[in-house]
Amino acid sequence: MDNILLFSTRDELTRIRLERVMYFEADANYTKVVFSNGVTATLLTSLVHLEKLIAGVLIEKNSIFVRIGKRYIINSAYLFQINVLRQRLVLSDLASPYTATLSVSKDALRKLKALYTTPVRRSAADVEGVQPRPDGEAVSQ
Repeated sequence: MDNILLFSTRDELTRIRLERVMYFEADANYTKVVFSNGVTATLLTSLVHLEKLIAGVLIEKNSIFVRIGKRYIINSAYLFQINVLRQRLVLSDLASPYTATLSVSKDALRKLKALYTTPVRRSAADVEGVQPRPDGEAVSQ
């Protein structure tokens, strides 16, 4: 079953299928939604309120959406590249031609990168094609 958020105003109804959302972007009391195919929608809700709605719908899977600073919530399934030096975050599913490049602070990118690079202690012998360096780090071949 799809995880869907419904937003209703006096004049329109908007269905948001969360699996297809690439990211949400704050714009005062509005939120811009960008889908994996590049289509956008604007919602009359704040990013803080939206974050609570997502947590309610995706109780056990809330971690697929990650808050990045004050401006963005990204779907980590589309995370392609984090470039701290250039302050750039690239989102793509590699199946569609649409790619999103977001300008994000270095601090926020460092925190995001740390989520994905937490060291896992394994010996190099456990990983095929990886040889240990003299300093104890593993090198992929």
